[in-house]
Amino acid sequence: MRFCDLHLSIERSPLARPVRRLYADLQRRGIRVRPHVWLSEEWFSPDGVPGIAIPFYLAHPRLEQLERRVMREAEGGEARLLKRILRHEAGHALDNAYRLRRRRRWREVFGPASRPYPARYRARAGSRRYVHHLGEWYAQAHPTEDFAETFAVWLTPKSAWRKDYAGWPALHKLQAVEELVASVREQRPPVRNRIRIEALEHNRRTLGAHYRRKLAHNRLIRRGLADELLKRAFSAERPRPQSVKAAALLRAALRPLTAAVARSLAIDPYSVEQVLRMLIERSERLGLYVRNQRDARRYSRWMLERLTGLYSQGETPHLPL
Repeated sequence: MRFCDLHLSIERSPLARPVRRLYADLQRRGIRVRPHVWLSEEWFSPDGVPGIAIPFYLAHPRLEQLERRVMREAEGGEARLLKRILRHEAGHALDNAYRLRRRRRWREVFGPASRPYPARYRARAGSRRYVHHLGEWYAQAHPTEDFAETFAVWLTPKSAWRKDYAGWPALHKLQAVEELVASVREQRPPVRNRIRIEALEHNRRTLGAHYRRKLAHNRLIRRGLADELLKRAFSAERPRPQSVKAAALLRAALRPLTAAVARSLAIDPYSVEQVLRMLIERSERLGLYVRNQRDARRYSRWMLERLTGLYSQGETPHLPL
Protein backbone atom coordinates (compact mmCIF):
# COMPACT_ATOMS: atom_id res chain seq x y z
CA MET A 1 0.00 0.00 0.00
CA ARG A 2 1.18 3.54 -0.77
CA PHE A 3 1.45 6.15 1.99
CA CYS A 4 -0.94 8.47 0.16
CA ASP A 5 -3.60 5.73 0.20
CA LEU A 6 -3.55 5.29 3.98
CA HIS A 7 -5.82 8.34 4.47
CA LEU A 8 -4.47 9.05 7.94
CA SER A 9 -5.37 12.11 10.00
CA ILE A 10 -3.79 13.50 13.16
CA GLU A 11 -7.17 14.85 14.30
CA ARG A 12 -8.72 11.36 14.15
CA SER A 13 -5.72 9.60 15.71
CA PRO A 14 -4.22 9.00 19.18
CA LEU A 15 -1.88 11.94 18.41
CA ALA A 16 -4.63 14.56 18.78
CA ARG A 17 -4.53 14.60 22.57
CA PRO A 18 -0.73 14.95 23.06
CA VAL A 19 -0.64 17.70 20.41
CA ARG A 20 -3.35 19.60 22.31
CA ARG A 21 -1.33 19.07 25.49
CA LEU A 22 1.71 20.60 23.81
CA TYR A 23 -0.33 23.63 22.76
CA ALA A 24 -1.59 24.01 26.34
CA ASP A 25 2.00 23.91 27.65
CA LEU A 26 3.00 26.65 25.20
CA GLN A 27 -0.03 28.77 26.09
CA ARG A 28 0.73 28.41 29.79
CA ARG A 29 4.15 29.90 29.10
CA GLY A 30 2.69 32.80 27.15
CA ILE A 31 4.01 31.58 23.80
CA ARG A 32 1.74 32.45 20.87
CA VAL A 33 3.25 29.98 18.42
CA ARG A 34 1.24 26.81 17.81
CA PRO A 35 3.46 24.63 15.60
CA HIS A 36 1.39 23.09 12.83
CA VAL A 37 1.79 19.33 12.67
CA TRP A 38 1.57 16.86 9.80
CA LEU A 39 2.31 13.21 9.12
CA SER A 40 5.46 12.13 7.31
CA GLU A 41 7.89 9.21 7.33
CA GLU A 42 10.02 10.45 10.25
CA TRP A 43 10.26 13.02 13.05
CA PHE A 44 11.68 16.40 11.96
CA SER A 45 11.17 20.17 12.03
CA PRO A 46 12.49 21.73 8.78
CA ASP A 47 14.65 24.85 8.86
CA GLY A 48 12.53 27.94 8.27
CA VAL A 49 9.26 26.14 9.01
CA PRO A 50 7.54 26.63 12.41
CA GLY A 51 6.00 23.17 12.35
CA ILE A 52 6.57 19.52 13.24
CA ALA A 53 6.48 16.39 11.07
CA ILE A 54 5.35 13.31 13.00
CA PRO A 55 5.96 9.72 11.83
CA PHE A 56 2.93 8.05 10.26
CA TYR A 57 2.99 4.94 12.43
CA LEU A 58 1.91 6.94 15.50
CA ALA A 59 -1.40 7.75 13.81
CA HIS A 60 -2.79 4.20 13.96
CA PRO A 61 -2.24 1.26 16.37
CA ARG A 62 -1.81 -1.27 13.55
CA LEU A 63 0.89 0.85 11.89
CA GLU A 64 2.67 1.25 15.21
CA GLN A 65 2.53 -2.52 15.64
CA LEU A 66 4.02 -2.92 12.15
CA GLU A 67 6.82 -0.46 12.98
CA ARG A 68 7.69 -2.41 16.13
CA ARG A 69 7.63 -5.73 14.30
CA VAL A 70 9.91 -4.55 11.49
CA MET A 71 12.16 -2.02 13.27
CA ARG A 72 11.99 -3.50 16.79
CA GLU A 73 10.92 -0.11 18.20
CA ALA A 74 8.53 2.76 17.49
CA GLU A 75 10.11 6.11 18.39
CA GLY A 76 7.49 8.08 20.29
CA GLY A 77 5.22 5.07 20.79
CA GLU A 78 5.48 5.37 24.56
CA ALA A 79 3.39 8.27 25.95
CA ARG A 80 6.15 9.78 28.09
CA LEU A 81 8.70 9.76 25.27
CA LEU A 82 6.11 11.16 22.83
CA LYS A 83 5.67 14.23 25.05
CA ARG A 84 9.42 14.67 25.30
CA ILE A 85 9.92 14.52 21.53
CA LEU A 86 7.06 16.96 20.89
CA ARG A 87 8.58 19.47 23.33
CA HIS A 88 11.98 19.08 21.66
CA GLU A 89 10.53 19.62 18.19
CA ALA A 90 8.53 22.59 19.51
CA GLY A 91 11.89 24.15 20.42
CA HIS A 92 12.96 23.93 16.78
CA ALA A 93 9.61 25.34 15.65
CA LEU A 94 9.89 28.30 18.05
CA ASP A 95 13.46 28.94 16.88
CA ASN A 96 12.21 29.00 13.28
CA ALA A 97 9.14 31.13 14.03
CA TYR A 98 11.10 33.94 15.72
CA ARG A 99 14.46 33.40 13.98
CA LEU A 100 16.04 33.14 17.42
CA ARG A 101 19.28 31.65 16.11
CA ARG A 102 20.10 34.99 14.49
CA ARG A 103 20.19 36.73 17.85
CA ARG A 104 23.51 37.46 19.53
CA ARG A 105 22.35 36.02 22.85
CA TRP A 106 21.41 32.71 21.18
CA ARG A 107 24.78 32.46 19.43
CA GLU A 108 26.74 33.40 22.56
CA VAL A 109 25.07 30.67 24.60
CA PHE A 110 24.57 27.83 22.11
CA GLY A 111 27.08 28.58 19.34
CA PRO A 112 26.56 29.26 15.63
CA ALA A 113 23.63 27.44 14.04
CA SER A 114 25.58 27.55 10.78
CA ARG A 115 28.01 24.96 12.11
CA PRO A 116 27.93 21.85 9.86
CA TYR A 117 25.64 19.16 11.21
CA PRO A 118 27.81 16.12 12.00
CA ALA A 119 27.08 12.64 10.73
CA ARG A 120 28.26 11.48 14.17
CA TYR A 121 29.45 13.17 17.32
CA ARG A 122 31.59 12.27 20.31
CA ALA A 123 29.61 12.94 23.48
CA ARG A 124 31.05 13.58 26.93
CA ALA A 125 28.86 11.48 29.19
CA GLY A 126 29.79 13.37 32.36
CA SER A 127 29.54 16.89 30.95
CA ARG A 128 27.37 19.31 32.93
CA ARG A 129 27.34 21.89 30.15
CA TYR A 130 24.27 20.31 28.58
CA VAL A 131 20.81 19.33 29.80
CA HIS A 132 19.56 15.75 29.71
CA HIS A 133 16.23 15.24 27.95
CA LEU A 134 15.93 12.76 25.07
CA GLY A 135 18.98 10.67 25.95
CA GLU A 136 22.18 9.75 24.11
CA TRP A 137 23.50 13.19 25.12
CA TYR A 138 21.64 14.58 22.12
CA ALA A 139 22.17 18.20 23.18
CA GLN A 140 25.86 17.76 22.34
CA ALA A 141 25.17 16.96 18.68
CA HIS A 142 24.74 20.54 17.39
CA PRO A 143 23.87 24.06 18.67
CA THR A 144 20.30 23.78 17.33
CA GLU A 145 19.81 20.48 19.17
CA ASP A 146 21.32 22.03 22.29
CA PHE A 147 18.73 24.80 22.14
CA ALA A 148 15.83 22.41 21.43
CA GLU A 149 16.80 20.10 24.29
CA THR A 150 17.22 23.03 26.69
CA PHE A 151 13.88 24.51 25.62
CA ALA A 152 12.17 21.15 26.17
CA VAL A 153 13.49 20.92 29.74
CA TRP A 154 12.38 24.51 30.39
CA LEU A 155 8.89 23.89 28.89
CA THR A 156 8.15 20.71 30.85
CA PRO A 157 5.29 21.34 33.31
CA LYS A 158 6.38 21.48 36.97
CA SER A 159 10.00 21.26 35.84
CA ALA A 160 12.36 21.88 38.74
CA TRP A 161 15.19 22.89 36.40
CA ARG A 162 16.56 25.58 38.72
CA LYS A 163 17.05 22.95 41.42
CA ASP A 164 17.98 20.03 39.14
CA TYR A 165 20.68 21.99 37.32
CA ALA A 166 21.90 24.15 40.21
CA GLY A 167 25.69 24.43 40.00
CA TRP A 168 25.77 23.12 36.43
CA PRO A 169 27.10 25.31 33.57
CA ALA A 170 23.92 24.18 31.73
CA LEU A 171 21.88 26.35 34.11
CA HIS A 172 22.86 29.53 32.24
CA LYS A 173 21.46 27.95 29.04
CA LEU A 174 18.10 27.39 30.70
CA GLN A 175 18.17 30.99 31.95
CA ALA A 176 18.99 32.15 28.42
CA VAL A 177 15.98 30.22 27.06
CA GLU A 178 13.78 31.96 29.63
CA GLU A 179 15.18 35.35 28.55
CA LEU A 180 14.70 34.59 24.86
CA VAL A 181 11.12 33.45 25.36
CA ALA A 182 10.39 36.53 27.49
CA SER A 183 11.66 38.73 24.65
CA VAL A 184 9.07 37.30 22.22
CA ARG A 185 6.25 36.49 24.64
CA GLU A 186 2.83 37.48 23.28
CA GLN A 187 4.48 38.71 20.07
CA ARG A 188 3.29 37.64 16.67
CA PRO A 189 6.03 35.54 15.03
CA PRO A 190 7.61 36.91 11.82
CA VAL A 191 7.65 33.43 10.24
CA ARG A 192 4.12 32.05 9.99
CA ASN A 193 4.18 29.76 6.97
CA ARG A 194 2.24 26.49 7.08
CA ILE A 195 4.52 24.59 4.73
CA ARG A 196 4.44 20.80 5.13
CA ILE A 197 7.61 19.11 3.90
CA GLU A 198 7.29 15.50 2.67
CA ALA A 199 3.66 15.28 3.76
CA LEU A 200 2.24 11.77 3.77
CA GLU A 201 -0.71 12.49 1.46
CA HIS A 202 1.70 13.36 -1.37
CA ASN A 203 4.00 10.38 -0.78
CA ARG A 204 3.59 7.63 -3.39
CA ARG A 205 6.18 5.30 -1.84
CA THR A 206 4.81 1.98 -0.60
CA LEU A 207 5.17 0.74 2.94
CA GLY A 208 7.24 -2.15 1.62
CA ALA A 209 9.70 0.17 -0.17
CA HIS A 210 9.91 2.38 2.92
CA TYR A 211 10.86 -0.49 5.23
CA ARG A 212 13.27 -2.09 2.77
CA ARG A 213 15.15 1.21 2.52
CA LYS A 214 15.03 1.79 6.27
CA LEU A 215 16.31 -1.70 7.09
CA ALA A 216 19.15 -1.38 4.56
CA HIS A 217 20.13 1.96 6.08
CA ASN A 218 20.11 0.50 9.61
CA ARG A 219 22.26 -2.44 8.54
CA LEU A 220 24.89 -0.02 7.25
CA ILE A 221 24.80 1.90 10.53
CA ARG A 222 24.97 -1.18 12.72
CA ARG A 223 28.01 -2.59 10.96
CA GLY A 224 30.06 0.23 12.42
CA LEU A 225 27.97 0.90 15.53
CA ALA A 226 30.26 -0.83 18.03
CA ASP A 227 33.35 0.95 16.72
CA GLU A 228 31.53 4.29 16.72
CA LEU A 229 30.39 3.87 20.33
CA LEU A 230 33.83 2.74 21.48
CA LYS A 231 35.48 5.74 19.83
CA ARG A 232 33.01 8.04 21.58
CA ALA A 233 33.91 6.57 24.95
CA PHE A 234 37.67 6.24 24.52
CA SER A 235 40.62 7.85 22.76
CA ALA A 236 42.68 6.45 19.89
CA GLU A 237 45.68 8.38 21.24
CA ARG A 238 47.20 7.99 24.69
CA PRO A 239 46.19 11.22 26.52
CA ARG A 240 48.80 10.82 29.27
CA PRO A 241 51.71 8.40 29.87
CA GLN A 242 49.78 6.85 32.79
CA SER A 243 46.51 6.51 30.86
CA VAL A 244 44.75 3.16 31.24
CA LYS A 245 43.90 1.05 28.21
CA ALA A 246 40.19 0.88 27.44
CA ALA A 247 40.29 -2.93 27.29
CA ALA A 248 41.82 -3.02 30.78
CA LEU A 249 39.08 -0.81 32.23
CA LEU A 250 36.33 -2.90 30.63
CA ARG A 251 37.98 -6.15 31.73
CA ALA A 252 38.28 -4.92 35.33
CA ALA A 253 34.60 -3.91 35.33
CA LEU A 254 33.38 -7.08 33.60
CA ARG A 255 31.46 -8.59 36.54
CA PRO A 256 29.75 -5.45 37.92
CA LEU A 257 28.95 -4.17 34.42
CA THR A 258 27.51 -7.52 33.35
CA ALA A 259 25.36 -7.79 36.49
CA ALA A 260 24.08 -4.21 36.25
CA VAL A 261 23.10 -4.45 32.57
CA ALA A 262 21.55 -7.91 33.02
CA ARG A 263 19.32 -6.49 35.79
CA SER A 264 18.47 -3.38 33.79
CA LEU A 265 17.45 -5.30 30.65
CA ALA A 266 16.04 -8.37 32.48
CA ILE A 267 18.24 -10.59 30.36
CA ASP A 268 20.56 -13.48 31.23
CA PRO A 269 24.10 -12.40 32.29
CA TYR A 270 25.73 -14.77 29.80
CA SER A 271 24.43 -12.79 26.79
CA VAL A 272 25.59 -9.51 28.32
CA GLU A 273 29.04 -10.92 29.04
CA GLN A 274 29.48 -12.14 25.46
CA VAL A 275 28.80 -8.65 24.10
CA LEU A 276 31.18 -7.11 26.65
CA ARG A 277 33.94 -9.56 25.78
CA MET A 278 33.57 -8.65 22.10
CA LEU A 279 33.88 -4.96 23.05
CA ILE A 280 37.03 -5.72 25.05
CA GLU A 281 38.53 -7.55 22.07
CA ARG A 282 37.63 -4.71 19.73
CA SER A 283 39.06 -2.10 22.12
CA GLU A 284 42.38 -3.95 22.09
CA ARG A 285 42.39 -4.17 18.29
CA LEU A 286 41.69 -0.43 17.96
CA GLY A 287 44.28 0.46 20.61
CA LEU A 288 41.94 2.68 22.63
CA TYR A 289 42.74 4.53 25.87
CA VAL A 290 40.70 6.04 28.70
CA ARG A 291 40.42 9.84 28.74
CA ASN A 292 38.42 10.19 31.96
CA GLN A 293 37.72 7.11 34.07
CA ARG A 294 34.47 8.38 35.64
CA ASP A 295 33.00 9.35 32.27
CA ALA A 296 34.25 6.14 30.65
CA ARG A 297 32.58 3.91 33.26
CA ARG A 298 29.27 5.73 32.90
CA TYR A 299 29.42 5.65 29.11
CA SER A 300 30.49 1.99 29.07
CA ARG A 301 27.33 0.91 30.85
CA TRP A 302 25.11 2.87 28.44
CA MET A 303 27.04 1.47 25.46
CA LEU A 304 26.76 -2.10 26.74
CA GLU A 305 23.02 -1.70 27.36
CA ARG A 306 22.46 -0.41 23.84
CA LEU A 307 24.42 -3.15 22.08
CA THR A 308 23.05 -5.90 24.32
CA GLY A 309 19.56 -4.60 23.60
CA LEU A 310 20.18 -5.15 19.88
CA TYR A 311 21.62 -8.59 20.59
CA SER A 312 18.60 -9.60 22.68
CA GLN A 313 16.27 -8.62 19.81
CA GLY A 314 18.03 -10.97 17.41
CA GLU A 315 20.59 -8.52 16.03
CA THR A 316 24.17 -9.69 16.33
CA PRO A 317 26.40 -6.69 17.10
CA HIS A 318 28.57 -6.21 13.99
CA LEU A 319 32.23 -5.85 14.92
CA PRO A 320 34.46 -5.15 11.87
CA LEU A 321 37.52 -7.35 11.42
